[in-house]
Amino acid sequence: MSTHIHIPLEENCFYHIYNHGNGDDNIFYQTRNYAYFLTKYDAYLSDFVETYAYCLLPNHFHLLIKVKAKKDFIARDFPNLEDLESLTAGKIISELFRRFFLSYSKSINKQQNRTGSLFQKNFKRKQVNSEVYFTTLIYYIHHQLAHHGFKGVDDKNYQWNSYGRFLMDRPSKLPKEEVLEWFGGKKEFVKFHQNNQDLSVIKDLIIEDDE
Repeated sequence: MSTHIHIPLEENCFYHIYNHGNGDDNIFYQTRNYAYFLTKYDAYLSDFVETYAYCLLPNHFHLLIKVKAKKDFIARDFPNLEDLESLTAGKIISELFRRFFLSYSKSINKQQNRTGSLFQKNFKRKQVNSEVYFTTLIYYIHHQLAHHGFKGVDDKNYQWNSYGRFLMDRPSKLPKEEVLEWFGGKKEFVKFHQNNQDLSVIKDLIIEDDE
């Protein structure tokens, strides 16, 4: 079993998060499913993690997140005040992901008249612990269409990754200013994504379906 399934999620740390449809199943069947996934994700996770990049593809997704400081977690139905006192940040985030996947799966199962698990049982995660990893992983997540050989759609124009959101002049829960400044501004952000980057530097962070 892949050890990175059980890597603990710690506050103030960055992680590459990945999950795949169960077996050969898709997790998105209609265009509206992508938007619904992001809405559900926002409702369950955005008070507890910051999302730095994402890409949704028909049968899997990638996220780059930072777990917020536990002192900034907001009490609600879960986690309630007792949960915040007794559980680690990692336990709370893992349970929120579980509830998010379950809620989304119920809706898709009803839509598709299917039963059983929609996602693989355990979502995968790897800690992002260097500046090079962070920078290159954003590039990798934003180039998933090319990486998987999709034809006819350009990554930079793909609606269901975060690349275009960083270039829009409108409010977003993405830390746009922080990320663009990290790359040296919007122009350098675009330039970095236009150049071919060496993905071998993040080979330990890349999570593929056959792992």
